[in-house]
Amino acid sequence: MKVATIRVVTRILGLVVAALLLVTACASNGTAALPDGPGLLKKSAEAMKAVRTVAFVIETRDRPAVPVRHAEGTLTKEGDARGTLQVELVGLQEFEFVIAGDTVHFKGPTGGFQKMTRQQLAAIYDPSAVLTGVPELLSSANEARTEAAEKVGGADAYRVAATLPQQSLAKLVPGIAQGVNGTVWIDKATDRLLKIELPLNGGGVTVTLDDYDAPVTITPPAS
Repeated sequence: MKVATIRVVTRILGLVVAALLLVTACASNGTAALPDGPGLLKKSAEAMKAVRTVAFVIETRDRPAVPVRHAEGTLTKEGDARGTLQVELVGLQEFEFVIAGDTVHFKGPTGGFQKMTRQQLAAIYDPSAVLTGVPELLSSANEARTEAAEKVGGADAYRVAATLPQQSLAKLVPGIAQGVNGTVWIDKATDRLLKIELPLNGGGVTVTLDDYDAPVTITPPAS
C-alpha cells in the first residue's frame, strides 16, 4: 500500500509539474509574440505621416497644470480644423473654432464669430498641431516597451509604455513642462495611433484619435 501510494503521489506531482511547465511556456510564447516597442512606434510614426483627416478628443482628469481642459474636433493634413475648445484663461473659457487657411474663426458662448490669425491662436493653443505633432512625438519617444495586446474602442491594439519628451508633448498639450512616462495604443491593423495617456502632477490628460481619413470639408463660417 505504501509503495502504491508513493507511486500515485509521484504521478500526481509529475502531472502538476508538467501543467506548470505548459502554462509557463504558453505565457513565455505570449510575451514573445508581442512586437518590439521601438519598432512599433517607428511604424506608427510613418503611418501617421500619411493620414489625411482625423477626429480628436483631448480630455483632462482632475486638475493637471495645463490650460487646455477639453478639446475635440476634426483636423485635415493641410492644417484646417473645426471643433470646440475649453481653456483655463482667468476662469474656464469655451470656444467654437474653425481654422481655414491662415484665418481662425472663433466664438464664445454668446455673439458671433470673430477672427484671429493662426499665429495668434498658437499663443493659446493650435488644435491642428495634434495631427502634425504626433509623428514627431512617436519618433522621439524613448524606452518604449510593448506591454499588452488589447482592445481600444473596438479595435485590436498594442499598448506601449514609453518616455515621451517635453518638447514634443507641449505641441500636443501646451503647458506640459517636463517629459512624461506615458502610454500609447497603436492599431494592430493600420499602425495608426489610437490613444495617448499622460499622467501629470495634479491629474492627467488623455488624447484619443479616430475616424481616420473620413471625408472632411472645412469652410469658413458665414459672416
